Amino acid sequence: MTSSWILLILAGLLEVAWTLGLKYTQGFTRPLASVLTVAAIVASMGLLSLAVKQLPIGTAYAVWVGIGALGAAVLGMVLFHEPATPARLFFLGLLLVAIVGLKVTGGSH
Repeated sequence: MTSSWILLILAGLLEVAWTLGLKYTQGFTRPLASVLTVAAIVASMGLLSLAVKQLPIGTAYAVWVGIGALGAAVLGMVLFHEPATPARLFFLGLLLVAIVGLKVTGGSH
């Protein structure tokens, strides 16, 4: 795995963090949660921008968004007791397959 992919995965994990952080900011009325959320947004975008120096933008963006969506959905179920229906889990599984597939076929340019 190249350093660009590692940066991209870290960027995706930070996207999960800031997405979940939005829940804790209560509309950006809680200062600490708001500062941490904004810091995660900036760090996530910064790492994404470094990753796309070597990776195709379409692949990198799709993987970044996919990691964020998958992570937010799974942690939403765990932390916030959001529904974990069989259909939802099936489609989240498909999203995971898509992320891995993009990694395997995406390469760098």
